[in-house]
Amino acid sequence: MDIIDLRGLATVLCVVAFAAVVYWAYGPSRKGYFDEAAQLPFADEGRVDE
Repeated sequence: MDIIDLRGLATVLCVVAFAAVVYWAYGPSRKGYFDEAAQLPFADEGRVDE
């Protein structure tokens, strides 16, 4: 195994890791969490601070 093989393996591992992070972020299991987090800035909309 030479350096070219190691670089190819590192590239494949990075692509797999990137795909896993993208799936984690945009997967259906996280949709509810992100929808709730998106509404947090509007949670105190009716409250007036003095």
